[in-house]
Amino acid sequence: MSTASSLRDLHTSLGAAFATRHGTELVGSYGDPAGEYEAVLDGTALVDLSERSALEATGPKRLSFLQGMLSNDVEGRAPGQGCRAALLSVKGHILAVVRALVEPDRVRLETPRDRLALVQSTLEHHRVGAPVRFRSMDATVLAVLGLGATEVLRRSGVDPPLEPEAHRHASLAGHAVVVARAGDLPGGGFALHVPTAGAVDVWSDLTVAGARPAGRDALDARRVEDLKPWFGFDVSEENLLHETGLLADLHSPSKGCYLGQENVARLEARGGHVNKALRRLRLSAAAAAGDPVLRDGQEVGRVTTAASSPRFGPVALAYVHRSSFEKGTALEVGGAAATVVDGFHEE
Repeated sequence: MSTASSLRDLHTSLGAAFATRHGTELVGSYGDPAGEYEAVLDGTALVDLSERSALEATGPKRLSFLQGMLSNDVEGRAPGQGCRAALLSVKGHILAVVRALVEPDRVRLETPRDRLALVQSTLEHHRVGAPVRFRSMDATVLAVLGLGATEVLRRSGVDPPLEPEAHRHASLAGHAVVVARAGDLPGGGFALHVPTAGAVDVWSDLTVAGARPAGRDALDARRVEDLKPWFGFDVSEENLLHETGLLADLHSPSKGCYLGQENVARLEARGGHVNKALRRLRLSAAAAAGDPVLRDGQEVGRVTTAASSPRFGPVALAYVHRSSFEKGTALEVGGAAATVVDGFHEE
């Protein structure tokens, strides 16, 4: 039995309801989205992110090579440090978003599993004889998040890193794991890289320590609230960095050239003005990813992630035209009123 099927069987035994999100079957909830939301917010939630995996870069020139390929400063990171970065096309479009974790003998690149082959082939295409090698890793990714995440990891015998994208090797349920502080998770949670054969053991150990399994219904609500767009859900090859709101997270303005850098620099020189950009929407009725966003009857954008927040009701992330960027702009989604907001506040 593969670990993927083992994890699925485990989720099924916990009452999971599965849902297809952007072509991937994921756990929507375990039957209590509101309770799972509370775990993601104020408790400790455990989420299966096995749609992600990792690629390793080895060789003596790995850091300098990746410095010339990725949008963030990789070469300036010491072992145990990391960053998130984008791999861009020559025209500046986002091919993938990666978490680059610098280790003494390699750089670990976490990215969506369906992007691994593209990331590897793109890097190898530009290698041009540089002594750098790439290989997919045996890694299933789990997330631990919520205010209690640090304490639960410590109860499991892990001393978690606290700096953004910092990471440590640890032993959990008898398996060697990598624990990274993950800036793309709401509330600053942790991404765990777990050997495929140990994923069920690690999952079970974390639940014994106090983590509650949570599905994507709860996680998506928190992602929208915290403005945490993900590649494959809210970011694609159609997008430029400036459109996603991730420029500050994924880009170093002080580093030298990298693939696609000229296009980023050109936009920066023009004030970063783009024709569309990601915004948070407060909705008056439930919506779905892909729903058109209208203004005065004209389509001005599309929803990328829609969720139901126990605190704020229906919410969404959507790309909208520059004419609708401003907070308070009145829009329509699915025949119901929607409003551009810069954040959510309890009333």
